[in-house]
Amino acid sequence: MERLIMIKYGELTTKKANRKFFINLLDQNIKNVLKDINYKITKDRVRMYIESDEIDLIVTKLLKIFGIHGIVICHKVNTNIEEIQSKTLELLNNIEAKTFKIETKRADKKFDIPSMDFNKQMGGFVLKNTDLKVDVHNPDVKINIEIRIEGTFIYLNEIRGLGGYPVGIQGKGLLMLSGGIDSPVAGYLALKRGVNLECLYFESPPHTSIEAKNKVIALADIINAYSGNIKVNVVPFTKIQETIYKNVPDSYIITIMRRMMYRIAYKIAVKHKCKVIVNGESIGQVASQTLTSMSVINEVTNMPIIRPVACLDKLEIIDIANIIGTYETSILPYEDCCTIFLPKHPVINPELKKCIEYENKFDYETLINEAINNIEIITNLKKQKYEDLL
Repeated sequence: MERLIMIKYGELTTKKANRKFFINLLDQNIKNVLKDINYKITKDRVRMYIESDEIDLIVTKLLKIFGIHGIVICHKVNTNIEEIQSKTLELLNNIEAKTFKIETKRADKKFDIPSMDFNKQMGGFVLKNTDLKVDVHNPDVKINIEIRIEGTFIYLNEIRGLGGYPVGIQGKGLLMLSGGIDSPVAGYLALKRGVNLECLYFESPPHTSIEAKNKVIALADIINAYSGNIKVNVVPFTKIQETIYKNVPDSYIITIMRRMMYRIAYKIAVKHKCKVIVNGESIGQVASQTLTSMSVINEVTNMPIIRPVACLDKLEIIDIANIIGTYETSILPYEDCCTIFLPKHPVINPELKKCIEYENKFDYETLINEAINNIEIITNLKKQKYEDLL
């Protein structure tokens, strides 16, 4: 008898010809997250199994891996009625319940008792050997029996996984990660749809602090739990920002700054073979996120821009931030470069011709290339504790 983890793929099983590719990538993502744990993985086209002495720890990590529909701590026995009955009774003796339901899935047709008949047979056994009563509609406990070629698996509870696609199945995107609430949530949602990420952060020392940078690294580390291979590109933005401040009217500072950020993001995305740029913009939330502003800012690149939180309101974004664990770090009071030179009355309907006119006042291409040549790439994300950033 053996206790192990069973993983159900869910949406991945609909991929037909691509199913093997999806499952192999999920397998690799799990190995990335479990790299410091001793375990053994076996898999087939409908299930994956993990054996380990640290099952509970592994389950907590699997809960942050996309592409998993269900996680089950199950017990494997030989496919014979006596062992199935014995293990079922053992499990029921360790729980408190008044009602039950049996649900059998017979994938191995060599087992000659049909699922419905075996449900009745096992139900009779449980009624005879326990004080439990049958309730097929709302039972206190559901006894799941999966009869498969490799053995029979018995379990009482299933933990819902994150679903989505395995990270990386859609290629790579570049996440414009600030220290705010929205962009980490956007990154999380992009990961859920299978987009592998690396991050881009703009710093402007001495206008922005080392604490602001560490805050972003901490946020990257939190969402890295859902990926396992995120790195952060830190762009020195001081010269560009100061030049904009000197040459551009106050109302257009944010618009021009965002256009420069997109130019840099595009160059880095191409260099690192990213297919899209991802950010945390939400329609109408701030001046640079009106539809007109987005259109004018987007004009500097033809790379697709993915905005996962574009149609969510702030409270919805905060709810997700709390669920994924980024909110408390995001609200720490360290300003990023988007807020330090924020004008009192930023333009909400910028004109493209004015943007071009203002940008022609300085040699932004040289400044952009200098910034890109001095990028710091952080590959080992050191987890920043909340208290360390206060």
